[in-house]
Amino acid sequence: MSESTQLRVGVLGTGRVGRMHAEAVALKLAGAELTAVFDADADLAAALGAQLGARARGSVEEVIEAEDVDAVAICTPTPFHADNVIAAARAGKAIFCEKPISLVLAEVDRALAVVEEAGVPFQIGFNQRFDLGHAAVAAAVAKGEVGEPQLARISSRDPEPPPASYARTSGGIFLDMTIHDFDLARHVVGSEVVEVFATGAVLVEPEFAEIGDLDTVVVVLTHANGCLTTIDNSRQAVYGYDQRIEVFGPSGMAASENPLVNAAIVRDRQGVRGATLVYPFLERYAASYLAEWDEFVDAVRSGRQPSVGIGDARPPLVIGLAAWRSIQEGRPVRVEEITAEDASPVMP
Repeated sequence: MSESTQLRVGVLGTGRVGRMHAEAVALKLAGAELTAVFDADADLAAALGAQLGARARGSVEEVIEAEDVDAVAICTPTPFHADNVIAAARAGKAIFCEKPISLVLAEVDRALAVVEEAGVPFQIGFNQRFDLGHAAVAAAVAKGEVGEPQLARISSRDPEPPPASYARTSGGIFLDMTIHDFDLARHVVGSEVVEVFATGAVLVEPEFAEIGDLDTVVVVLTHANGCLTTIDNSRQAVYGYDQRIEVFGPSGMAASENPLVNAAIVRDRQGVRGATLVYPFLERYAASYLAEWDEFVDAVRSGRQPSVGIGDARPPLVIGLAAWRSIQEGRPVRVEEITAEDASPVMP
């Protein structure tokens, strides 16, 4: 399509994340417009469509096959992603898909094979790559400013745990939360992961133990270039959304810190005080969600593949499945041990 043509987007799924994507397209993006929405809850879709000036359609197929839809944003629950991706690819539509494509590796491979055959633009929703701080760290490493990476560290801690009902359908902590960190590790270190060792516990939400999930984990990744990455996750950081990354090498280190609600500092006899961290993740990563959409729209309009595409959809899932196997078997797991038959042990 022409770079001067508006990209017409249909959004599948209008829950919290889908609504955020729809609002970004309709209200904040140059070069794109929201033309269609769908949700299993027809009233929810109708209300959002009326608010944003988009037509609520009666089915996934109606959105995908609509003549006024050039690209489909897949924000439905994860178990529907693979089939939605396949249908959109066969219809020749550009695809933006929230992570992961599936909790089952064979389903990911099935969907990606259709996307590759169709040759349509495809972007996977690893928005944290587009955070300005994280992106600056990745750029510094890529430029050689720290030398060949030797150690990397990622801390990712949510303000509060999700409901157990959500965790049950999300694939568990490694495929819902840590999967972003697995992608960041590959990206900022600039080297694929070859081995995974994970340990974890249930220290925050006892109900997670009943569904076989964890809420507190540490993962050590070994990269092909020898770098070691340590990831720590918690589902409950009472001081706000906490995510920091650091890459260390023989020439120095590069790191990103957390943004605060504001930059004010108060100094008095009691000491020095500042603002809290940002709490909701949609606020913490609002700019990165918009930046990933800018990338997608620019890629589709200019006729190129998005920078976070087909080659980035599979590896973080494989690392996550290796982490689950490491938990189950109490040993380091090589990523080549994971096969198409592997799936999350936390399944809906």
